[in-house]
Amino acid sequence: MAEKFINIQALYAMLELEPYILLGCLIVIAWVFYKFFLKEATDERHKIIRGHFRILIRHFVILSFLFVTFIFMQSSEAQLGRFTRFTPYVAMLIFIWGNVVFVKTSRLIVLQYMFLGSMKHGVPLLLVNIFSLILSIVLTLWGVTKIFGVELGPLLATSAAASIILGLALQDTLGNLFAGISLQVDRNFEIGDWLEINAGGQKATGQVREMTWRSVTLVGFSDEMITFPNRSMASAQISNFSPPDHPILRRHIFRLAYGTNIGHAKQVLEHAVAGIGDVRGIPAPWSVVSDFTENWIELKILYFIDHYSAQFTIADKVYSRGIEALNAAGIKFARQVVELSDTNPNHGSSKL
Repeated sequence: MAEKFINIQALYAMLELEPYILLGCLIVIAWVFYKFFLKEATDERHKIIRGHFRILIRHFVILSFLFVTFIFMQSSEAQLGRFTRFTPYVAMLIFIWGNVVFVKTSRLIVLQYMFLGSMKHGVPLLLVNIFSLILSIVLTLWGVTKIFGVELGPLLATSAAASIILGLALQDTLGNLFAGISLQVDRNFEIGDWLEINAGGQKATGQVREMTWRSVTLVGFSDEMITFPNRSMASAQISNFSPPDHPILRRHIFRLAYGTNIGHAKQVLEHAVAGIGDVRGIPAPWSVVSDFTENWIELKILYFIDHYSAQFTIADKVYSRGIEALNAAGIKFARQVVELSDTNPNHGSSKL
């Protein structure tokens, strides 16, 4: 029965000992790569990679059992009798399982290679998934051609119209897919980065949590989930507040009473903000006069921080320390002045 559908001679030729040994060597190479090049990865990343290795080893053990069974059945055809008719099916199962192990091993190697450039935040899985999908399709088409003898050329030619219809139906999906590939190739941001996105009038701020084939997911300051399609992200204006070695500049305003000693007020404010542990000492905080009127002087304090997510907590400390330091130095804050005018020329204006 199996001979009608399967090219048994070609199938058996693929199940030699050499491909099995090469597959085992590929797994060993993946393990050696992990042990020597990913020592500095975080504990969470080590846990993820080891989980992939455990799954891969289980699959290889099952493949080994099937391979040994196949060899036994080939060498014992006379003793097995009618049970030898199951040998082609076992061989087919080994071929499929071997392809699964090969795809998983190749995927793991690519995943580890990408970890080299992003050990801190992790790796977006879109490119890894696309690689696995393409490799699986290639192996499937190759297996269909070699084992079942199906000529794919005429089949692909007659399916051109169906491909056009399918492409039009999946236009948005494919657009998001290729936009996602472009985003990950450009690497303008990574998982864990804080972004401010302005896309078509829609503005959002959050930390990148996930990058899939369809969208980018952010987590906002209130732990809300924000999802942007990849096509929107590709055309959006994106501000990244998490690049390495680039501290984030923040500023706050203090309004002081007119006539305040500006030089003394600057020193007091700069010293107070410099004493906050979350504020960078280099560059040091500095203050400038940003505006003034006849009633108040606007003093702006500028400082650098390292973590965008902590800006509100740090801002609270800056305001609190600044107010306490200015009050302790006897520097008065501006008061709201309201002028009331009377339309009667016999009465003068008054101030409150």
